[in-house]
Amino acid sequence: MVRQAILTAALLSAAPASADIVPANGAGFVVSDRLLVAAPPAKVWAILVQPARWWGKNHTYSGSSANLTLDLRAGGCWCERLADGGSVEHMRVVLLKPNETLRLVGALGPLQEGAVTGTLTVELKADTNGTQLSYSYVAGGYLRPSLDAMAVPVQGVLSEQFAHLKATAEAK
Repeated sequence: MVRQAILTAALLSAAPASADIVPANGAGFVVSDRLLVAAPPAKVWAILVQPARWWGKNHTYSGSSANLTLDLRAGGCWCERLADGGSVEHMRVVLLKPNETLRLVGALGPLQEGAVTGTLTVELKADTNGTQLSYSYVAGGYLRPSLDAMAVPVQGVLSEQFAHLKATAEAK
């Protein structure tokens, strides 16, 4: 319970970046962004499918990104190991096209407390300067007090995480 409160506070305090937010008639939102990553798609993909390498520890339940795993198959879990044998399912793989598209379904962080469904799609396209990475997170459902109120914090968290993925991929 305390860990969830900390996660909620961290999500709410995350600074929004340049990503777009599109409200969806009060029942949800869409957060999307596009980044140019100065690395080839295969390198970006290799990092993307290892969330322990780029997802920040402040946005985990365990406090350690090292506890994150992604099972690379349809139905595969983006999961997190917790102390004493516990675990969290963050999302599930629904589409996997290596070096091209990763689509996951699940409610991130405090969105799990409501009747919320979220779909995260990440697409990679080769570019003369590296890789065009685009992502969108479509969330819909019900959350007290308001799902719409979570759009800006979710935007901030996702922008932060994908900026870290970009920095990791561009590191020599």
